[in-house]
Amino acid sequence: MAEPRRVALVTGGARGIGQGIARRLTADGWHVVTADKAAAGDPADAMRHVRTDISDEAAVRALVNGIRKEEGRLDGLVCNAGIMVRKPLRQLELADWSRVIATNLTSTYLLVRAAEDLLRAAKGAVVTMASTRARQSEPDTESYAASKGGLVALTHALAISLGPDVRVNVVSPGWINVEDSEPSARDHAQHPAGRVGRPEDIAALTAWLLGPESGFVTGAEFVSDGGMTRKMIYEE
Repeated sequence: MAEPRRVALVTGGARGIGQGIARRLTADGWHVVTADKAAAGDPADAMRHVRTDISDEAAVRALVNGIRKEEGRLDGLVCNAGIMVRKPLRQLELADWSRVIATNLTSTYLLVRAAEDLLRAAKGAVVTMASTRARQSEPDTESYAASKGGLVALTHALAISLGPDVRVNVVSPGWINVEDSEPSARDHAQHPAGRVGRPEDIAALTAWLLGPESGFVTGAEFVSDGGMTRKMIYEE
């Protein structure tokens, strides 16, 4: 009897890193459900797409219940959705702060809580998407940095609470080019790896973390930034 097809939910899956992850998992044989406030980036992608706001508790409950009804299982959850509001601190309204925290951080708590029974039943895995900005910052990014730092901490807390049934790890990307334009030669050269990152880089790491070969890995952070956070930079 054939093994049932593994099911993954990827939030923020309409474009960028999330779309790259969804495509990689589909190519690896997963049945993928993507969730995003936007329409699917490519209707040709062979996956089910749900338009929803994952910062809303009722919407998250409906999303997970839909998977429970339609797919009947959930083996992998990728909490990738995220937004940034870049404003000077004096102009950063509480509503701006709350929207970023709700989308980038609270949504992971809502999703894992709603899907806990499905993930435990499948002995599944969760991957959250933080950022190197959890460790270093540019000006005017307080809400984003706080949300990503919170994800790093939430990840290891979830790993302890849900283990051994469910593994939970976090990926912290650096500069990943999700635009149509190509970065400059200088942009590439500043990275110790020799280039700016691509969605496929994060997708490959995420696929490994969801799969059986990473079965002894949980509660860990994986930085994928081409070496930039290890590079000492002095202004000339």
